[in-house]
Amino acid sequence: MTDAAPPPTGRRPHRPVIVGVIPGQHPRVVREAAGYARLHGAALLVTHVDVTRFVSYEDPDGYVHTAPINLDVVPSEALSAQLRDEVARALSGVEVSWSLEQVVGDPAIALKDLAEKTDARLIVVGTRKRGIGESIREFFTGSVAARLAHRQPRPILVVPLGEPARDDEDLWPEA
Repeated sequence: MTDAAPPPTGRRPHRPVIVGVIPGQHPRVVREAAGYARLHGAALLVTHVDVTRFVSYEDPDGYVHTAPINLDVVPSEALSAQLRDEVARALSGVEVSWSLEQVVGDPAIALKDLAEKTDARLIVVGTRKRGIGESIREFFTGSVAARLAHRQPRPILVVPLGEPARDDEDLWPEA
């Protein structure tokens, strides 16, 4: 087991614990996922969903071709490096085998598809910080966790971030 990402092998782990990540995410999400991966004797598949790209077609051999939503956007190797560094820091001292994979499209659908392809044991996601912008976004699109819960059969662990709301606090205040 290692606390650094192994070199890419081109093979996805079978029956991993999948954790969805975004740049700058609180490290607690990855650490919680790693704890469950260790508990199950599974690899951790750290996954970032690029919402600026979509799947254009998939070859019969499984190779996925993508295209950007905005043709002026160029894929960033810097983003992969940033995510790899953030995960390595979050998992410093944690003995778990992990790899980073980037997928594209709608986060709930992309994580569901990856879970199906790898026969994942568990999907782990974090909450977002509360605020009017996030409340509006969730009103129109729904949360990734809720959408995953209704679209696939695997257990989902939602790791709360930030301060929890009080019992009497309105979660979606009117603007």
